Amino acid sequence: MKEKLTIIKVGGKIVEEEDSLRQLLTDFSAIPGAKILVHGGGRSATKIAAQLGVETKMIGGRRVTDRQMLDIVTMVYGGLVNKSVVARLQAQGVNALGLTGADMNVIRSHKRPVKDVDYGFVGDVDEVDGELLADLIRKGIVPVMAPLTHDGQGQLLNTNADTIAGETAKAMARFFDVTLMYCFEKKGVLRDANDDESVIPHINEAEFQRYVEDGTIQGGMIPKLENSFEALHAGVAKVVITLASAIDGTSGTIIEK
Repeated sequence: MKEKLTIIKVGGKIVEEEDSLRQLLTDFSAIPGAKILVHGGGRSATKIAAQLGVETKMIGGRRVTDRQMLDIVTMVYGGLVNKSVVARLQAQGVNALGLTGADMNVIRSHKRPVKDVDYGFVGDVDEVDGELLADLIRKGIVPVMAPLTHDGQGQLLNTNADTIAGETAKAMARFFDVTLMYCFEKKGVLRDANDDESVIPHINEAEFQRYVEDGTIQGGMIPKLENSFEALHAGVAKVVITLASAIDGTSGTIIEK
């Protein structure tokens, strides 16, 4: 029987505000057994870019990463946010190790091809070294992963944190019984976007298709759920979408086959 592994993905908003960060790290520290934390940091990157006089360009909710912006997100994601989280976890007795995809070649990606939009130095994941991560975890180390990868040719690439979490979960499913938790500002997937209490407790693939067709699920939640089902098909045991303050697994939406 495989050991359990919990992978928590949290957005930048959670790790950039003191109260929510403190609560998150307390709750994360209390999760028993093997675990990985994947974080964002977009709001901090936007703020520091403005202070440096660099314009932030977003298309369809995704950051365009030119050379200047790549320097900023590298500093913020791989430095300021990542190392702050690592230091705070060490204070909670969690032996955390901050990683970008370039560290130990743990996540290799390629620069996203230009189609309708040139996103610049943005990476699409090719491979996650699950064996290496499993080895770290078995040594008692807790990886804290920043949303940066590399192409193996010396180029760092800005990479979506949801994607990093999903691809890491798939790679770890060979070695562990994996639960992947996407944490954001709502209690789960909602039947009514204006009613925070209208959480759908369970969704399977057939129900998901019906909810998309009737308009219950729309916008950015669609790719999040598509990624969730991809993870399940790749061997991940369970995916949960919930509040960052509910990572004990007692609430939210459970995505299942």
